[in-house]
Amino acid sequence: MAGAHAGGGYGPGEPVTASLEGGAMETPAPGKPPWYRVLWVQVLLAMAMAVVFGYLNPARAAAMKPLGDAFIRLISTIITVVIFCTVVTGIAGMENLKKVGRVGGMALIYFEIVSTLALLIGLLVGNVVRPGSGFNVDAATLDAKSVTDYAGQAKARSATEFLLHIIPTTVVDAFAKGDILQVLLVALLFGFAISAAGARAKPLVDVFEALTHAVFGVVNILMKFAPIGAFGAMAFTVGRYGIASLGPLAKLVGTFWLTSVLFVAIVLGGIAWAAGFSVLRFAVYIKEEILLVLATSSSETALPTLMAKLEKLGCSKSLVGLVVPTGYIFNTDGTSLYMTMAALFVAQATNTHLSLTQQLTILTVAVLTSKGASGVQGASFIALVGTLSTIPTIPVAGMALILGIDRFLSMFRALVNMIGNGVATLVLARWEGELEQRVLRRNLS
Repeated sequence: MAGAHAGGGYGPGEPVTASLEGGAMETPAPGKPPWYRVLWVQVLLAMAMAVVFGYLNPARAAAMKPLGDAFIRLISTIITVVIFCTVVTGIAGMENLKKVGRVGGMALIYFEIVSTLALLIGLLVGNVVRPGSGFNVDAATLDAKSVTDYAGQAKARSATEFLLHIIPTTVVDAFAKGDILQVLLVALLFGFAISAAGARAKPLVDVFEALTHAVFGVVNILMKFAPIGAFGAMAFTVGRYGIASLGPLAKLVGTFWLTSVLFVAIVLGGIAWAAGFSVLRFAVYIKEEILLVLATSSSETALPTLMAKLEKLGCSKSLVGLVVPTGYIFNTDGTSLYMTMAALFVAQATNTHLSLTQQLTILTVAVLTSKGASGVQGASFIALVGTLSTIPTIPVAGMALILGIDRFLSMFRALVNMIGNGVATLVLARWEGELEQRVLRRNLS
């Protein structure tokens, strides 16, 4: 199965993966690029230089923000096209459409179980560690306007509003807004229609296949600018907020970072072990994506190349195209950890007592609001503001306490979201019999 996908599939997936891995998936050849031309090394060096630059010259470092924003925008430009082409060609090429429904259903069940577990863990850690205790902040003295300005008109969506939001006003509108879930819905409809048309739609399938090759060729080009984007984003973070800003809230940041690492190692690691592979080896395999997410605080920057690498491992194009984009909406493990832990932090910092019923209410509301917090840096903060708006006892103005360090928190939120979706895709591929354990382990090593 792995051989069937390694050479075909994403077209320029070979160049994309070769450049990302520095040839790691192939037998070393005399023409292997030197270490300083390997992407993950370049990104790591760029991040290190950005931290030093941000520390020595904060004002100029903060002015580097457009470099990071430009790279994120470049990647965002092609994400919807990547998803649409991958899903359409994948479904159109499947003989058994029942598999699409089965995989989709299994994915949603998996997403809900794991993300709810993450919410519970965040709630548990918040109660045990109590990162907000000792602040004794008077909510009336906080700048509520800063929270409102950052979060805009954030409010919790009802289940009906959420479902209606999935349906775009027009097909073009879905792509214009860049809404992943709307594009996925359109792609599913097109894929089913083309599959039902059979041989008559073959020319259209060939067009989408060719477009897929071209799109991943664009990905290959854009990834060459990843070190510049990583430098700009990291320099801005350190220059604008400064390492010193972590001091008063070091307990919250440290608790969240440690919880995120343990969640990946223990929870996702246990799931991966049950599926027959090592989450550590998988993390090494996607090291470029991990560094990019940490630098840009956005999991969307890693979406196209993550999909390419998952197919390189042997996952089918249709499964990758269905699970990864859907997971970016419904499988937000990092966001789930953050939302319950941050909500308890605000309550503890403002000396707001929460009963068990109120905490469970936060969890229940967060189950829905966390689903809309995908990809874009800061979306989780906005979702949490919407969640707290439904719990009158917690002052929403308390979010001003963590507004200044949200960028540092979002690094690990986005990272856990991305790794969680990669693990979910491999687990579902194993359940579907697309991946043999021996082949997957060999490819990861």
